[in-house]
Amino acid sequence: MNALSLFDLKGKTAIVTGGGRGLGRQMAHAFADAGANLVLCSRKVEACVEVAEELKQKGVEAIALSCDVTNQEEVENVVKKTVDTFGTIDILVNNSGATWGAPATDMPLEAWNKVMNVNVTGTFLMAQAAGKVMKQQKSGKIINIASVAGLGGADPRFMDTIGYNTSKGAVITFTKDLATKWGQFGINVNAIAPGFFPTKMSKGLLEKGESFVLDRTPLKRLGGEHDLQGAALFLASGASNFVTGDVLVVDGGMHAM
Repeated sequence: MNALSLFDLKGKTAIVTGGGRGLGRQMAHAFADAGANLVLCSRKVEACVEVAEELKQKGVEAIALSCDVTNQEEVENVVKKTVDTFGTIDILVNNSGATWGAPATDMPLEAWNKVMNVNVTGTFLMAQAAGKVMKQQKSGKIINIASVAGLGGADPRFMDTIGYNTSKGAVITFTKDLATKWGQFGINVNAIAPGFFPTKMSKGLLEKGESFVLDRTPLKRLGGEHDLQGAALFLASGASNFVTGDVLVVDGGMHAM
């Protein structure tokens, strides 16, 4: 076998939540380059429609669906439409996310619940629904997008986001536990913990703290347009068939400081 064929996704189908912008768009392009068909879903479906059109130019099929990942009915509808359209669900990327900046003593309960519902409950609901299909297939790859913020505490001078950090820590534990439970069905469950990439979600934080990040990043730069693609493709493809329950940190070395 040619080693490069391990990264081939031709004939595979991937769902990417939050696929209309930022890291979701970046990963969707990587999967399309490898030959996968894509289902992009988000509450803001217009952005997903735009990305789907970009992906079709690469010779793959791509559809955009509206979905609030905290709504079980909408999640199950995405899974059903994916199977109806493509027949399988081979890859699921749980990328949709929310954040809220506030000191722990000032964090509104409503904001806490929103962050936890999107980042944790949404990840659970998508994995649960897609996992039923994957269990029947006896195969599947689930990639949960965590964060370096979920690996430990963050300096409040830069990142006072206790709800977000807590939720991403929960995603990491969820990943490890689900991998333990679903390995017997041929399902690999892993997480990516990105560092700081210029996205809509991180814009405000980086505007005031980019120098703080760069000072603590050995590679001395932020994540770029293609820096998450290799990691995502690895975990989505046959190249990672013996990898499960792991967290791949993509942060320019920040976690090592």
